[in-house]
Amino acid sequence: MARNSRQSKILELISLQEIETQEELVTALRNANFDVTQATISRDIKELGLIKILTDSKKYKYAIVNSSTQALSNKCLNIFKECVISVKSAMNLTVVKVIKGTAGMVSGLIDQMSLSQVLGCTFGDDTVMIITSDQDDALFVKDKLNSLIN
Repeated sequence: MARNSRQSKILELISLQEIETQEELVTALRNANFDVTQATISRDIKELGLIKILTDSKKYKYAIVNSSTQALSNKCLNIFKECVISVKSAMNLTVVKVIKGTAGMVSGLIDQMSLSQVLGCTFGDDTVMIITSDQDDALFVKDKLNSLIN
């Protein structure tokens, strides 16, 4: 029950405020009497399928993505194109270099694509690493992502 009410509150907060970071979200939830950690918020963001979008004020904020839609919307595709610097593969990995601070959003968009070759995705601040079963799958994913940005 606590998780559901916390996640409902997250959706409410991001619809009312421009929340740019997990720390801002933790603070907003604590102000609403939810005792949370950054790790919990990170899991909630992933479960809710939230991504960061560019606002009119040129800042990023968390937003809801319709997870039932398998194809990327034009808006998401444009954001993806703007954030990705390069896509390369090595063995069974595909490495995506992105603009600093956008790796989480790019990782979420890659997850939303639901490519069967992708076993998992992880990210840092400016890098997304996609794990596949073998080199052929990594090359397929690399080519697919490059086709989106070209």
